[in-house]
Amino acid sequence: MAWMILASAGLLEIGFGFGMKWSAGFTLLIPALFTAATGLSSIFLLSLALRTLPVGTGYAVWTGIGAAGTAVLGIAVLGDSASPARILCIALIVAGVIGLKLVSAN
Repeated sequence: MAWMILASAGLLEIGFGFGMKWSAGFTLLIPALFTAATGLSSIFLLSLALRTLPVGTGYAVWTGIGAAGTAVLGIAVLGDSASPARILCIALIVAGVIGLKLVSAN
């Protein structure tokens, strides 16, 4: 169950990243509220997952999901660069997240 909560926290972290872009530096009310809600929800769910998962593993997976997911959506939605080196780096993040899940005792 902790892994499902952690995955949800990671998805909310992606929403938080996009919300920051969408809010234009917290100058737009609705996007700023979305950003605050997703950010706080993400951290809350992370804290619940860390009740049973090791902190290093949980935090690394959470940030990995957020970083890789935000980068992929940036490419797909915002037209960010999709250079081979960038794709490789995203793949390395994903591999690290999978590796941490596989070697975790929980």
